[in-house]
Amino acid sequence: MIERYTRPDMGAIWSDHNKYSIWLEIEVLACEAQAELGVIPKEAAEEIRAKAAFDVQRILEIEEVTKHDVIAFTTNVAEYVGPASRFVHLGMTSSDVLDTCLAVQLKQAGELILADLESFKDILARRAVEFKTTVCIGRSHGIHAEPTTFGLKLALWYEECKRSIERMKRAIDVISFGQISGAVGTFEHLSPEVEAYVCRKLGLNPAPVSTQVIQRDRHAEFLSTLAIVGAFLEKIGVEIRHLQRTEVREAEEYFSAGQKGSSAMPHKRNPIISERLCGLARLLRGNAMAAIENNALWHERDISHSSVERVICPDSTIALDYMLHLACGLIDKLVVYPEAMLRNLRLTHGLPYSQTVLLALVKREVSREDAYRIVQRNAMKTWDTGTPLRETLAEDPEITERLTSHELDDIFGSVSMLRNVDTIFARCGL
Repeated sequence: MIERYTRPDMGAIWSDHNKYSIWLEIEVLACEAQAELGVIPKEAAEEIRAKAAFDVQRILEIEEVTKHDVIAFTTNVAEYVGPASRFVHLGMTSSDVLDTCLAVQLKQAGELILADLESFKDILARRAVEFKTTVCIGRSHGIHAEPTTFGLKLALWYEECKRSIERMKRAIDVISFGQISGAVGTFEHLSPEVEAYVCRKLGLNPAPVSTQVIQRDRHAEFLSTLAIVGAFLEKIGVEIRHLQRTEVREAEEYFSAGQKGSSAMPHKRNPIISERLCGLARLLRGNAMAAIENNALWHERDISHSSVERVICPDSTIALDYMLHLACGLIDKLVVYPEAMLRNLRLTHGLPYSQTVLLALVKREVSREDAYRIVQRNAMKTWDTGTPLRETLAEDPEITERLTSHELDDIFGSVSMLRNVDTIFARCGL
């Protein structure tokens, strides 16, 4: 009996057993379709359905002789089916089986990744709300800019996760195409109805037109989507690596009891998960480039793509599944230090309020160029001397003749910079 394939875990999707199970289902479905069309006896199709099976080790033994995986497979199936096996693979070419199977495997893998992303989205949402009003300094070029909140960082990732989910849905749709169209895609020895039947039963769409293979722009799009999701996780990893630096230490990866950070230095707590995300993202990008280069094949087919795909498809889907598992734990257990955030916010002695002062001067009919010059002059004094910007401004006649001491106090005590956080969260649906 055929052992029906169910949705396995990511590693099992790429196992020989799962692959051959899909191959077998494709072959049997094609026989059933041929029987419905009257091309082969219905009794033969029923016998094939009842007897068809395979043995992984036996297939590998046969392949040692044939040097052809599909022939080794059909030879082994014939050993189980008997005389009716003459109808197996009738009018088909190897790529009909290989490419339709790969579509099923990539769809299975994509659905697992989609579930991972949904889980990650929920974790990001929860922690974004948790730190919605936790004030920290924003940075541009790595330099202190203006205040933001840690919740907004997480909300930003939450929104990108939502986009990643939509990208994965599109990628699954794009890859979910099969073909049973013969040696060069012309259906010379079988009916297009066979392809339609097999694809429908497998949850795929028939490729509107194919050669001997399904065109590789579909696979390139799928692998590129994985790389984009990987780049999203890398973005998170880079941010946490910075935040965990000793000089910053606004957040850090959870460090479990008994964990060790260095063989030499007992004090070390390193951002190893974030670094792992960054490293694996590079692998995904490299594999995506290989998938793009697979698109240009000779005429109706060559096999320069297949050796590459045997590596990049399993590796990329397994890697991203693993990365998302890491990312879920990373954010779920991320240790956040609001006190350190406030400490760092005060490091530059009020410089984050420079734009607020500039705009206050503009409202007093000072040109933007002059206002910028006045504020920058005082800001440079603060940078050089460590004197609070509020004090340097209070000593500048060009400031005091336009802004009162009370107005300066209001500027430097203001929380209005973050007055729209609620609006941003509402736009995110948080």
